[in-house]
Parts: sequence; C-alpha cells; structure tokens
Amino acid sequence: MRDALMRLLEPPIEALGFELIEVELTQAGRAGVLRLYIDRARDGAAAPGGAEEKGSPVTVDDCAMVSHAVSQVLEMEDPIKGNYALEVSSPGFDRILRKRSHFERFVGERIFAELKVAIDGRRRFVGRLKSVNADSIVVEVDGRAHDLPLERIHKARLRPE
Repeated sequence: MRDALMRLLEPPIEALGFELIEVELTQAGRAGVLRLYIDRARDGAAAPGGAEEKGSPVTVDDCAMVSHAVSQVLEMEDPIKGNYALEVSSPGFDRILRKRSHFERFVGERIFAELKVAIDGRRRFVGRLKSVNADSIVVEVDGRAHDLPLERIHKARLRPE
C-alpha cells in the first residue's frame, strides 16, 4: 500500500515544488492516519503561491497547500478504504533517508542505518556518513568505515548529536 500511495501522491506534490519523503499509514482504533512527510524539492523548483525559496524550512502554509492538493487526489482515486485523517508535515531533525539523493545531500552528517541482512554479524550502524557510491554508502563507526549496499538498507535516518 505504501508504494502505491507514493506513486499516486508524488506527482501532485512534486508539481507544487516539494518532494514526498515518506508515507505512513497507521490504524488508530476505527480510523487510520495517513501521514505524509514533505520537503522542498532540491532541483530548484519553487512552490506556487509565494512559498519560500529552495533550502528554507517547510512552513505550516506549505503543509496546508500540499494537504489540499493531496486531498483532492485521494477523494478522486479513493485508494484507502475506511476513515482516516490526513497529516502533512516536514521530515524533522531525524528525517528519513530513503533515496540515494537523500544520502548524497547529508554526506558528513551522523546517521542511523539498519540493514535487512547483517554484514559481518551486524545490522545496525550509527556513525558519520562519509560518502555515497554508485550502489552503497560508507558509514564511519568508531573510526572504522563500513560499506553498506543501498539495496540492503531496511531503514535509515539522520541521527543528530
């Protein structure tokens, strides 16, 4: 369901000058919550309606604008059965790293990465993101570099100090 929602919602969000970072769909009692995390597009696109320039934080007005556009798409396509609340927010200080471009943007930062399958008996790494290669990232943990294949990363996020 997550991947289908990403494919459905990315185009209208990108048209507004934002990037869809992550989608979470959770159940809370009888109703669900659809949570979208957005950030400014990194290709220089600006959001219409006088939104801030590239690199500035996502504002409440930005979230409202994206929420309105996404609501229209969700009403027309109706991909989620039952009742749910829609929440749109910025990715926060511990933002999710999902795409290669996300890792490239945060080289030099401290991250957490969890692998689907262990490498040398280890699945979790917390350290400095040193570089991004064609199909892997290099994370330095306690002075040792670990080459982590992107396809084996289960989840990753910034881990500010």
